[in-house]
Amino acid sequence: MDDKFRTAHVSTATSPLLAQISLSGDKSVSIRRALLSLFTTDAIRLTNYGSGEDCQTALLCLRELGKHIEHEENRVTITHHSMPVQATLDCRNSGTTVRLLMGLLAGRIGEWTLIGDESLSRRPMERVAAPLRQMGAQIELSAGGCLPARIVGHTLTGTNHDLKISSAQVKSALLLAGLSANGVTRVREPITSRDHTERLLGLTQAPDGYWSVDQSMQTTAALSLRGAIPGDISSSAFWAVAALLVPGSDVSIENVVLNPTRTGWLTCLKNAGANVNARFERETSGEPVGTLQIRYGKFSPLHVHASEVPGLIDEIPALAVLAATIEGESRFEHVGELRVKESDRLQAIANGLTAMGAMVEIRGDDLIVHGGSKLSGTTIDPQKDHRIAMSFALAGLVASGKTVIQDADCAAISYPEFFAQLSRLVTDSLTLSE
Repeated sequence: MDDKFRTAHVSTATSPLLAQISLSGDKSVSIRRALLSLFTTDAIRLTNYGSGEDCQTALLCLRELGKHIEHEENRVTITHHSMPVQATLDCRNSGTTVRLLMGLLAGRIGEWTLIGDESLSRRPMERVAAPLRQMGAQIELSAGGCLPARIVGHTLTGTNHDLKISSAQVKSALLLAGLSANGVTRVREPITSRDHTERLLGLTQAPDGYWSVDQSMQTTAALSLRGAIPGDISSSAFWAVAALLVPGSDVSIENVVLNPTRTGWLTCLKNAGANVNARFERETSGEPVGTLQIRYGKFSPLHVHASEVPGLIDEIPALAVLAATIEGESRFEHVGELRVKESDRLQAIANGLTAMGAMVEIRGDDLIVHGGSKLSGTTIDPQKDHRIAMSFALAGLVASGKTVIQDADCAAISYPEFFAQLSRLVTDSLTLSE
């Protein structure tokens, strides 16, 4: 199959998905391990580094910051060269890269300009800049609190942060800034978001809910970076949904991150009675790793409560597609954060499912899917949003007629192999064209 494509044409799957799947390294873990190399002059060797464009963006930024990168297949070696005192860093479409770099660079002497593509330049950055300024950071944003961001790095002072909205990216930016700050930096959030940064730093949450860091923890950060990166848990959600959509399917996914702050979508499916199981096998750099097994079967509508959203925000598009096929009302509460992702995902989900014949409502920040309607193929414009493109490709597997995904190659942002793997599993149901 030609790797160059723009449009995916998906037809109803005529046979079950039966497969053992291995995934590229988890995007969140890959980017964090790469960027934390800024705290050491030692060589860092990573295997199964994430293949998505966001992961490659982090490496490109490190090159601009004086690191030498050797990258062969999924193996990455990062060695130290002299760090410049001025650089412009193109973070392209990677929200994780830009927000973590804001924290990392705010406390480093120099002048840094962070830019991004059209999509990233619309996403809110003031939510990161404001608490960093409380530590003494000098950060200027464009009108509307977006990129470009100009950072004049200098010594910061640790302080306490009580975040009003849970965000792993904001929390991580502050903790990383705290590694270079004088004194102690403490961060607390209302609902626990993904904790990969805390695990890499070996942090323990205090009884009052705060995570604390200081300069002495730089050594711990450097020691935690080496080794293989387990498979991406968010990518595995697409195969879980595919298996639950197509009758008779049985899919296992090996060597995947089972971090409890990332498995909320699994809990959601289990609560609904879906046949999904996670088997813990080992721990790598503080991350639990194991195998997922998903088998087709009947289950109840999905219900995501507000407290669960931080643990499954990236998987909601795929879960919403699945919900459209389940008899009854599925509810996703307080998911307004979807509006400030790569696209307005909340509206994109509603528009796409409605176009395919489902009944969908947006009530404030809640998404309600009235399932059970027969889906019909249509043309989907994912607005260059990788998760929307992949989610609606799955919808096409159970829709009548043909579903056309425009700009389907945007999946490469997080999962370049997705459509090739899907094509191998449903050989008669997917064609790709330029």
